[in-house]
Amino acid sequence: MPVNPRSASPRWAVARPARPAAAVRLFCFPYAGGGSSLFTSWSRFLPETIEVCPVLLPGREERFGEAPRTRVEDLVPELAENLAGWFDKPFAFFGHSMGGEIAFSLARHLCQGGPARPVHVFVSGCVPHPSPVLRHTLPDGELLAEIRKMNGAPPEFLENPELIELLLPMLRADFALAENCVPAPDAVIPVDVTAFAGSADPEATHRQVQDWAEHVGGRFTSHELTGDHFFLREAAPLLEIVGRTLGQQVSGR
Repeated sequence: MPVNPRSASPRWAVARPARPAAAVRLFCFPYAGGGSSLFTSWSRFLPETIEVCPVLLPGREERFGEAPRTRVEDLVPELAENLAGWFDKPFAFFGHSMGGEIAFSLARHLCQGGPARPVHVFVSGCVPHPSPVLRHTLPDGELLAEIRKMNGAPPEFLENPELIELLLPMLRADFALAENCVPAPDAVIPVDVTAFAGSADPEATHRQVQDWAEHVGGRFTSHELTGDHFFLREAAPLLEIVGRTLGQQVSGR
């Protein structure tokens, strides 16, 4: 019997809001330093047939006291085991930046023998190549400069030494995880994949995200949306595509 996902401790996912009649669950994985709150408003932009389920990663939010994971080979089996109780209906993955790499890695793990496999994977703001900068190894000042350059944190964080001291270890761990998440050249998933890129994103251009096609055994599509690396903060255009794609996927069109 699968573990009841609402009673397991610690929690690995939460439905926001719960939609028991939904046809498909959309598991959402955050970028480095992000958490489940990134996806709080997403259900407002998606039809009732989709249940938004942000994934609660160790080391942040209600799981802040846990050690963040830095190795994909540690995190992915944990995700597969602890999310299995949620796989009782069709499901899809969405991940941005670090989250996109996690989503792909988990999908591949499930396709290699998990209890179920996703009907679709959305990778956003990430590329299937090693990072040219190993951010997790940078001194604090240089790491903060990289975060500032990416427009990746609000001023209240970058100007608050206490917050920096509290959260920088988690950010450093997330960058280590992202850098460890790059798929092998021969890694392919037999799943349909959609990739997103920001029009002004130097981290992952539209041309670069199209390289995910080399790792896709199903159908592959890509979209360029307006914005920098964090274009998903303007959620409506992205979620219009996600909602339409999942609607077609579940209906078999």
